Amino acid sequence: MRHNYLCTYRCAERIGLMPFADTLLKFKAITGPKGYVDDAATLAPHLVEWRGLYQGRCAALLAPQTTQEVSDILRLAHETGTAIVPQGGNTGLVGGQIPFKGDEIILSLSRMKALRALDPLNNTLTVEAGMTLAEVQSHAREVGRLFPLSLASEGSCQIGGNLSTNAGGTAVLRYGNARDLVLGLEVVLADGRVLSSLKGLRKDNTGYDLKQLFLGSEGTLGIITAAVLKLFVEPKSIETAFVAVPSVEAAVDLLRLAEGQSGGLVSTFELVPRIGLEFIENHLPGASDPLAAPSPWYVLVEMTAGSASLGLDTLIEQFLSDALSRGLISDAAVAQSESQRQSLWQLRESLSEIQKHEGGSIKHDVSVPVSSMAAFIAKASAAVVAAMPGIRPVPFGHIGDGNVHFNLSQPVGMDKAAYLAHWDEMNAIVHAIVREMGGSISAEHGVGHMKRDEIAAIKSPVEMDLMRALKMALDPKNILNPGKVVDITSPR
Repeated sequence: MRHNYLCTYRCAERIGLMPFADTLLKFKAITGPKGYVDDAATLAPHLVEWRGLYQGRCAALLAPQTTQEVSDILRLAHETGTAIVPQGGNTGLVGGQIPFKGDEIILSLSRMKALRALDPLNNTLTVEAGMTLAEVQSHAREVGRLFPLSLASEGSCQIGGNLSTNAGGTAVLRYGNARDLVLGLEVVLADGRVLSSLKGLRKDNTGYDLKQLFLGSEGTLGIITAAVLKLFVEPKSIETAFVAVPSVEAAVDLLRLAEGQSGGLVSTFELVPRIGLEFIENHLPGASDPLAAPSPWYVLVEMTAGSASLGLDTLIEQFLSDALSRGLISDAAVAQSESQRQSLWQLRESLSEIQKHEGGSIKHDVSVPVSSMAAFIAKASAAVVAAMPGIRPVPFGHIGDGNVHFNLSQPVGMDKAAYLAHWDEMNAIVHAIVREMGGSISAEHGVGHMKRDEIAAIKSPVEMDLMRALKMALDPKNILNPGKVVDITSPR
């Protein structure tokens, strides 16, 4: 590590930049010793994403406490051409949070966790970017409100990362993606200037909606330091059911029946395949099939209402009865307590993690129109099995909003490393079908490093030109998360 740093110092001196050692000392002076990390042991967890696909390198990690410190860091980075890689809870799945060059610096906002404002009458919450999603949800509950963004990693992911990746989750069907839950942002630009627009307004028709540039940009255009978030009435009534369906087609028909009969009260509609449930039964202690007989597919459906007097229990029972009479379902288990509800949710939320126990898993985060979901799963499953007999498709997820995690578990008995070597081949097969059906190769995980070079096949040349133009306009020295999302050539 020390040898690499010396090489970096000499390169910096040759091209006329400030010697890198001096630059690091100046960064350290901005944050103080508590906000500066350069020892290998402490840095190690920040240099690898949780699946182990990416192993990074960096010079140091900076953890500022204030927006002013972030501004000072970026101003110095801009002056010295130092690349900054923002990292939240390090839960990303496309390598967007990993530094790949030894002279890059990680910027962590984990010390910026302040609750700046809470306005229950306006249904808004203003928080700093380092607050975890679970903490945001908790602050909302304290005043009888709901912040509906919900992810399996909500205990560790940070709201700044959620917004910069436009996170989805299990409630998109009812409430939208992360970008739909933001009213205002505070953003530090590449040159250190601060864009402060922390207004809790639902109507502000005064020109360009600048916040949308930064939502989903993965830290390549600016660093989100705070946000005004939308709150909603906290549900007083929740009904959750785990339902057996004979096919994906039936699941889509069931979704439309649920929406029609509930009047828009469906908040979750998640698809679970039989193979996924079997993985959970085999590897999750205490887990069991809540239904009497196996089914090819299941759906976790949840309805919520702001009033306990609405009779949501009667509504969901009538919905399930109608679905049974129409042949859309064969059985259902309705949670009768909060503990039973959590048990049903555990079956869904364990699906990603549990696949590790079955060996290698090649993952796809894709979306297609809901009307094409059944055709996509059938065609993609057949295609990958034809390419590799014995491969085990595990399609699951947010069928209600057209997002399916089309994961592929390795054939039984195959060597894991040999299997994962086929990652690009399987991606090519699946993504070609996604494009054919007018879908997206990244529904909620972002682009990052993994999919940067693929998006040109999804985006038009005009779209790619505009993305590059925005990057060049806002980050002309290419210091903000360089090499992620969109590739440009610019001297640093």
